[in-house]
Amino acid sequence: MLKCQIGDYWKSRKSPELQKRPPSMSTPPVFVLRSSQESPSTRSSETLSERAYEVLLNQMRDGTLASGMFLSMPVLVDRLGFPIAAVREAVKRAEASGLVSVLPKRGISIMAATPQITQECLELRALLDCEGARRLLSRPEPLPLADMRKTHEALLESSTASWGQDSQKQAIRIDLSLHNLLASGLDNDLMARIYQDNRDRIAIIQIQRPFLPDRISSAITEHLDIIAALEARDIGRTVAAIMHHHHKTLRWWGIVPTAG
Repeated sequence: MLKCQIGDYWKSRKSPELQKRPPSMSTPPVFVLRSSQESPSTRSSETLSERAYEVLLNQMRDGTLASGMFLSMPVLVDRLGFPIAAVREAVKRAEASGLVSVLPKRGISIMAATPQITQECLELRALLDCEGARRLLSRPEPLPLADMRKTHEALLESSTASWGQDSQKQAIRIDLSLHNLLASGLDNDLMARIYQDNRDRIAIIQIQRPFLPDRISSAITEHLDIIAALEARDIGRTVAAIMHHHHKTLRWWGIVPTAG
């Protein structure tokens, strides 16, 4: 219906330039017109702002820009190493994702990892993980779980032996592998963007409290329970395992889950 309405709208326009456009174009002409009018300087500015955003995001994820930190715009420009216009656009994007708060005429504040924000972010992840699992199991395709199980079991074994900074990084990668799989089941661009923004917020939260071997051991065991439920293609069991993992993670952060 929307496609037809857009087509009817343009048919009603009298512009000769628009009337020359092939009627078979699948992309709405309004987007074609906007892109054709973009100058090289506009595209360059967007590229700079995208790069500035990636640097900003990486510095928040690795703790260079710590949770709750306040920075003036000149200081942030110096930290990121990009022109102020690109940094401003990056900040706008980060603010829209809930990663920073803009304080007018003062600067920005990096998202604070408060108990409320931590609980809300983890609850959102659990809800989307459950929906992703439901959609994955509704499809006939086999899931890539064999290698995932092996890496989880290897990490579980190593977590009882030597443990260092490299092991923590490996643990985060392996932890994300299961959540990435569950997110892939959403197959919805809007939900995928919400999931990615939330993952970035959780990364800022996680840097505040590095994984310890005992938590890695229990978390990987919880992941293996989820993997086993997925292997059995049992959605009820999978959802229960995801929520058990969620509640254990909340308790690790000192948060007692509320009823409901």
